[in-house]
Amino acid sequence: MVKIGNIDLGSFPLLLAPMEDVSDPPFRALCKENGADVVYTEFISSEGLIRNAAKSIQKLDIYEKERPVGIQIFGANVDSMMESVEIVEKTKPDIIDINFGCPVKKVVCKGAGAGILKDIPKMVKLTEYIVKHTKIPVTVKTRLGWDHNSIKIVEVAERLQDVGCAAISIHGRTRAQMYKGDADWSYISQVKNNQRMHIPVFGNGDVNTPERAIEMKDKYGLDGAMIGRASIGNPWFFNQVKHFMKTGTHISLPSLSDRVKTAKRHLEMSIRWKGNVLGVLETRRHYANYFKGYPNFKQYRKQMVTLNCPNEIYGLFDEVLEKYSLEEMV
Repeated sequence: MVKIGNIDLGSFPLLLAPMEDVSDPPFRALCKENGADVVYTEFISSEGLIRNAAKSIQKLDIYEKERPVGIQIFGANVDSMMESVEIVEKTKPDIIDINFGCPVKKVVCKGAGAGILKDIPKMVKLTEYIVKHTKIPVTVKTRLGWDHNSIKIVEVAERLQDVGCAAISIHGRTRAQMYKGDADWSYISQVKNNQRMHIPVFGNGDVNTPERAIEMKDKYGLDGAMIGRASIGNPWFFNQVKHFMKTGTHISLPSLSDRVKTAKRHLEMSIRWKGNVLGVLETRRHYANYFKGYPNFKQYRKQMVTLNCPNEIYGLFDEVLEKYSLEEMV
């Protein structure tokens, strides 16, 4: 049984990765309904929180149906991170996660996210301060290292554990790789196989098929899989993995009717949460995967990502359902 603090997560939990402009409450709800064991918020700037920035504060919205849910924060200033933890605690998340892995330049250049991989002592000390500052379990998401020549993830993970980190999720790439090349899970396996490690070690990066999740479990011996890009426009992925792990067979893919219904719900929830403009904008990235594999779909996808009126998008969903359902009947 895998546990974060006192939270039981089952034998091989599947975690929804924190993704900017993706893992918001509407999408987290869909993933939770479809088998995600733990969901994480988008990463939240500690500086934004302490300055009461509207976008950062809105990201603190969590709901009972999401639990267990983790709120992820990032920053490089110790005082700002401590203050942001106090703000986060008021929303009563199950987990506080520290982002030490974001490779984006505007985050890294401030020494936050993956930028802190250049200063491991500060990374460890910041984690220790946060652990001592809250009773909520603290976890860390990070990368293998800054670049290939500075990979010390086995030592880093052990040091984070020793200062109280309750679990660690590791993306199998360095910051220098960004999202290019293949994720190397062998380093993550070395962390797990370190005899001194006793906290859960989750793998992240390139978990894009049920078979890959099984490989992460059986070949690399990890405690769970954190799933990111494979879930975008595909909240069913978690149940697909679980079905395959249980039966060794692939579950039937969602029908077109299910895809349309879910896309509509996603848009409806997003509009309720963020309003018409942002609600429409932030669901666009999901549509390609919601309707992946349907022939001659380019014209519809182009409209889905350019239309601004919700009613027109709903109408387009209905048109898609009618068109492809008729073709399947022929």
